[in-house]
Amino acid sequence: MTYLFSYGTLQQEDVQIATFGRTLRGETDALPGYTRRNVTITDPDIVRKSGASVHPIVVTSTDAADRVPGTVFAVTEADLLAADAYEVSDYQRVSVRLQSGRDAWVYVSGASIRAMGPDPGADQTPRPTG
Repeated sequence: MTYLFSYGTLQQEDVQIATFGRTLRGETDALPGYTRRNVTITDPDIVRKSGASVHPIVVTSTDAADRVPGTVFAVTEADLLAADAYEVSDYQRVSVRLQSGRDAWVYVSGASIRAMGPDPGADQTPRPTG
């Protein structure tokens, strides 16, 4: 199993059903070293699925005490590909260590990743996105 951390719309049951064909079971966790911002979504299919045109997005923080709360889900590789198709190009999937100590995938701001340059300690291989 692989883990996927969500701090936004992938926690919504209706988005999970539209994206994965079922609801996911998860556990509360947090993403250390990041902070939430908002991004405007223009893809009408994503707006329809989520019910909102403004979605949260995370960026790295300069404050080590910052944490983004959310939910961690055990998912399959097929689920990750479905999540990649759901997320728009503002997001990039990266591997992180959660507050619980679990390693998980999370969608972060692609712009902040490009501005920072590669992090040798994290897998930031670009993944296909919606």
